[in-house]
Amino acid sequence: MDISTVLGCILGCVVGGLVLAAYRLGVLYQLIHKTETKSPRHGGESVAEVLRAHGVKFLFTLCGGHISPILVACEKLGIRIVDTRHEATAVFAADAVARLSGTIGVAAVTAGPGLTNTVTAVKNAQMAESPLLLIGGAAATLLQGRGALQDIDQMSLFKPLCKFCASVRTVREIVPVVRKALAIAQSGTPGPVFVEFPIDTLYPYHLVAKETAVKNPPKGFMGKVVAWYMHNHLKNLFAGAWEDRDVSPLPVHIPLATDSQIQQCVELVSRAKKPVILLGSQATLPPTPVDEIRKALESLGIPCFLGGMARGMLGRDSPLHVRQNRRDALKEADLVLLAGTVCDFRLSYGRVLSRRSKIIAVNRDKSQLLKNSDMFWKPTVAVQGDAGSFLLSLSRGLKGYRCPEDWPQSLKDGDRTKEDGNRGKAAQKTERHLNPLHVLHRADALMAEDSIIVADGGDFVGSAAYIMRPRGPLRWLDPGAFGTLGVGGGFALGAKLCRPDAEVWIIYGDGSLGYSVAEFDTFTRHKTPVIALVGNDACWSQISREQVPILGSNVACGLAFTDYHVVADGYGGKGHLVGREDEDRLDDIIRSAQQASREGTATLLNVLIGKTNFRDGSISV
Repeated sequence: MDISTVLGCILGCVVGGLVLAAYRLGVLYQLIHKTETKSPRHGGESVAEVLRAHGVKFLFTLCGGHISPILVACEKLGIRIVDTRHEATAVFAADAVARLSGTIGVAAVTAGPGLTNTVTAVKNAQMAESPLLLIGGAAATLLQGRGALQDIDQMSLFKPLCKFCASVRTVREIVPVVRKALAIAQSGTPGPVFVEFPIDTLYPYHLVAKETAVKNPPKGFMGKVVAWYMHNHLKNLFAGAWEDRDVSPLPVHIPLATDSQIQQCVELVSRAKKPVILLGSQATLPPTPVDEIRKALESLGIPCFLGGMARGMLGRDSPLHVRQNRRDALKEADLVLLAGTVCDFRLSYGRVLSRRSKIIAVNRDKSQLLKNSDMFWKPTVAVQGDAGSFLLSLSRGLKGYRCPEDWPQSLKDGDRTKEDGNRGKAAQKTERHLNPLHVLHRADALMAEDSIIVADGGDFVGSAAYIMRPRGPLRWLDPGAFGTLGVGGGFALGAKLCRPDAEVWIIYGDGSLGYSVAEFDTFTRHKTPVIALVGNDACWSQISREQVPILGSNVACGLAFTDYHVVADGYGGKGHLVGREDEDRLDDIIRSAQQASREGTATLLNVLIGKTNFRDGSISV
């Protein structure tokens, strides 16, 4: 190789390196796209435009300087800003909006501790498969990793929790990144996504320029290099920022069952004598309206066990809805359809399924679809697809089919026997205070037909799940598989905003109430009058029930009969203390809480309850 060739190679490498450097520094982009240094616009406006184009009505937040431009811009475009007393509540509220509205929920929090405070709520949304956008502030692009205020590696924190994570590096990236995030959150198996906005991508040019300006730069050649780099970085940050961009929603991909899979399942169901459907939360996801799913289930006539968000799918008193003795029914069934239901701890990892049964499993997520199938159960047909649309297709394929009526009737007979026993237990006097089962029966009897029930607790809420009957689809909110305590305030806030005319109830244990009782301030300020029913037994009873007999100690399980009703009063709500002496007036007290809610006041019923054996044998781990 002669010297000219060598020099040519070196020159080519140098030129290529310079071009690459120019590209990465945005120099080439700036040759084509203008930096509008006089524009008063800021990146928060771009975020707001995309959210409005996607039909976002609420943005939940706890304010911080890193995200102020987003909050101000959203409010100007008509998106309601709802500020809470804890960042986790903001995410829980966004989660509830996503579940009830069929759109995406949005929360925005400040950098560092603001974001770390959301981790549990984001993980809960991931496991509950809720489409949610978490917006986070961050240190300026040039200051990340240099010790700026509240600067941590936020991306590493959220990558295991979110379907998609992105850090915006220039203002022009805001629109395409947010559009992409919103589409990913709703596609496939829905879940949370996270977009980080460094503070210099959100504020106007003149403010960022003032903060970026090099004061007393080093002298000489290095000083000039630093000054050029800072100036170029600023120009690249805003280059092309205000050019017209498409803000409309990107297509959302939803996996569907194939025609051959549907036909195979039609044939299996048509031959079954004792089929059972286990309906999970995933069946309530868009695009299939829940009322159409309900009609499909009613046309099939197959008895159903409903879990999670699917509670209430068949209304309050459906002859097809079986609430008790699930384990016995699964042993007897010759076909089981798992429609969005997962074989995790809730189904004893699949061990409750009979090996004699034909099993059809439908789930959008392949890992959930086949969970534990390598050990305890085997699907006859496994369909990676949307459970709601699958049920509609199955119903159409089975037109004219009706499950033998004696099968659901026999299961309902078992239901009635069990529930008669539960009512008998509710009528018994506890050693002290009120019987929690009696309290729950009375609340269930009196709550309005449009009620939404939010479940936040352990023992008291576990009893409520057997006693309280949601009136219709999307009328029950619980944390889901993660079993998170503290969802109550946020879930109720989101529910009341989505359905302002509905009666929203939070069923609280006294332990779980401590996580979000401060949100009574939020309920007052944002005029979201919910009703909180607190089962106060001065104990973490779900843990104590096992800990005491096994380990002989109640350490860390005891609480106090705290005056939670006074706390509600202090936050602008209305509190009631309810004890045994009020048993004859219990109905009147509940009605007064309902009336206060209709008149615009959030209400808390601090009900002192005693111990029963109703939950003996329930698991806490």
